[in-house]
Amino acid sequence: MGMTTPPRTLAEALRARDDESLAGLLRARPDLLSPVPNDITQLATRAGTRASVVRALEHLDRFALQTAEALAVAPDPAPYDTLLALLTGDGQDDGADRDDAGAAIRDAAPGALATLREQALVWGEDDRLRLVRTARELLAPSPQHPSPTGLGPTVAEATSGMSPGRLQEILVAAGLPATHDPVSAVASLSALFTDRTRMGELLDTAPVEALSVLDRLVWGPPYGEVTPNPTPPVKWLRDRGLLLPVSTRTVVLPREAALHLRAGRAHRVPEPLPPAVVALATRDPQAVDSAAAGQAFLAVSTVEELLTSWNGGGPPILRAGGLSVRELKRIAAVLDVSEPIAVFWLELAYAAGLLASDGEADERYAPTPAYDDWTELPVQDRWVDLATAWLAATRTAGLVGGQDAKGRALSALGPELDRSAAPEVRRRVLALLASLDPGTAPDPETLLARLRWERPLRGASASAGDTTDLRSRIALWTLNESELLGITGRGALSSQSRALLDSGPAKAAALLAPLIPEPLGHVLLQADLTAVAPGPLERPLADTLSVLAEIESKGGATVYRFTPGSVRRALDAGQSAADLHAFLAAHSRTPVPQPLSYLIDDVARRHGHLRIGAASAYVRCDDEAVLNEILADRRSATLRLRRLAPTALAAQIDPASLLEGLREMGYAPAAESAEGDVLITRAGTRRTPPRTPPVPVPEGPPVPDGTLLGAAVRAIRAGDTAATVVRKDADSTPTAPAGSLPRTTSAETLATVQAAAMTGSAVWIGYVNADGAASQRVIAPVRVEGGFVTAYDHTADEVRTYPLHRITGVAELADAEDA
Repeated sequence: MGMTTPPRTLAEALRARDDESLAGLLRARPDLLSPVPNDITQLATRAGTRASVVRALEHLDRFALQTAEALAVAPDPAPYDTLLALLTGDGQDDGADRDDAGAAIRDAAPGALATLREQALVWGEDDRLRLVRTARELLAPSPQHPSPTGLGPTVAEATSGMSPGRLQEILVAAGLPATHDPVSAVASLSALFTDRTRMGELLDTAPVEALSVLDRLVWGPPYGEVTPNPTPPVKWLRDRGLLLPVSTRTVVLPREAALHLRAGRAHRVPEPLPPAVVALATRDPQAVDSAAAGQAFLAVSTVEELLTSWNGGGPPILRAGGLSVRELKRIAAVLDVSEPIAVFWLELAYAAGLLASDGEADERYAPTPAYDDWTELPVQDRWVDLATAWLAATRTAGLVGGQDAKGRALSALGPELDRSAAPEVRRRVLALLASLDPGTAPDPETLLARLRWERPLRGASASAGDTTDLRSRIALWTLNESELLGITGRGALSSQSRALLDSGPAKAAALLAPLIPEPLGHVLLQADLTAVAPGPLERPLADTLSVLAEIESKGGATVYRFTPGSVRRALDAGQSAADLHAFLAAHSRTPVPQPLSYLIDDVARRHGHLRIGAASAYVRCDDEAVLNEILADRRSATLRLRRLAPTALAAQIDPASLLEGLREMGYAPAAESAEGDVLITRAGTRRTPPRTPPVPVPEGPPVPDGTLLGAAVRAIRAGDTAATVVRKDADSTPTAPAGSLPRTTSAETLATVQAAAMTGSAVWIGYVNADGAASQRVIAPVRVEGGFVTAYDHTADEVRTYPLHRITGVAELADAEDA
């Protein structure tokens, strides 16, 4: 037992690892923990399943994957030198560049192999490296699934169904001695193809056209189609075994011959080093921070403007979920942005929990109660909330406008927009930006090349019908969205964003706060019924002005326009003409223009002259002439009005529709209650019930923390101890663990566990729990009394108490020398 022997299986290799190494495996492949394996054997079995191996391969970088691909076409097992030769080549075509590449490969190969070992994709000592069988099946060449290396099957595999007579013909044509033994014939042909001298002599006699055929097949795919009467060059290659038949119309270039033509290399371009992210421009870091801060303020303002426009209730939800194209166009017009950018703001507000459906029968979108709390925060804290939600969100706004797997259009706020890779890609893109010097904007192409190197198998997503490089698309969207959100400024990562990634929200908010412009408490009123806000406004002023006027343009300064409709809206909200005059005089740095005063007085004079109430609905007015005018107007026909009295009209539609209809005709009616009081419409009263933000869709099991990893390793070790321990039968003969439970009498059981408690030794028991489930356990008894045995259970890795009457039997463990 003291001898160190090479592992014969993956389970033995894992069993020989220390706890830290096992924890590293579970950290790299968290899917192996669902649920926690019972022992090392079960862990090894789970690590070799197809789904788990595919997931592990998808997380390899390009060179680690190339190393695994080289092992897949190498003999099994393969010495390290053979693997290195497949990566670097045999040196026959080396030049200065090849020498440099070979040195880089030799430097990087140990690290790549260590990664494969850590993730249990490769096991064994350096002289007997083994790729796990499932990974070999996934990466090895076959007609249905060509190898990523472009290599075909070996001579032995390609000739497995060939007749001995045909093998002899190939040997004779290749100048080899004939033999009737198929095994010897295959070995002789393989030896020819792997002998550089003899292979070179054979190819020197080949027609030029035949060499051209080989050039087309050498780097893959190695399969080609032939006619029943092949051309002389193809016939020359087929006769000498350089092309071997796969079917009646298909031939393949055997692996040994291809490796000779490749100078021994498994890959045309090994990539041991990650591509560098190249700087596109270098800017002043302070200018970057200022630009990002300005965009962060604009982001917060845009989200606020979006949700303020839905204060009275947002657009309806499509039956299939999401927002209609018409409503999206309307929102884009309100925000004065393109539709894709409007989608981004919608999805951002939804991810942050500020926007949701109201859950009513006529379901619509509306702000959530969390939005009101959010608006009370300082600007920097509101931005941190948005940025944090964006980083973690799996909903991907860039997919809107495309199609799902069933060909249906993907709509904003609709289903099928979750992509679990999005958070990881976003954080990786920002980490690459953070690795550059402050103020450096990267070249997007080099950044994408780096991402493809880091996860070469994760590009195309099988979900939702994606067929393009999804990670690259998400990375490009990340660059655009981070600029919109103020994560970056002028293409470079800002200081506040670096703090958000490294130190957390509090530090980021502290760095952003001094860069946010101070809100203003005044506007500049113009004679053309406009007001200019030369910067961000204080919240009470902005809220009141957004009701009293329409936003005409935005930018460095915001222009508001006063209209009869906007003034009427303020009067509907409970303001009087005197209140509006006083508000403008208090907040304007310029005198209130006379046209604006006239506009307010004129609208106020007519406001409430008509009263709308519920009969079905009625119109009441002290001026009979006004009612006569309404009845005479052909536009009132749809309102279905009739006179009840000289000063009252009745309608057969609801009050809200009547109110809107008369406003469209140019009147300024006011709604009234059943008591005859004017109803005041408060802005911003429509909210959804309390809603939680959408939960991101996880990408596989979460990475376990140190506590869980430690507990899992202890449990696996304990289970392995119980599964592999050797016990003695009654005659003291060591035996392997049997499938049946130990059987002893009650007296024998009591005597054995008492003796074990006195000596501190462990025993093997059979146990049946209250549900009738039987199990075998290794326990170290501590106390035996009252019909119970208290013991440390090596299987469960904890102290437990067992009723003696449920123990079916007990057996001593074999001594180390017996084992």
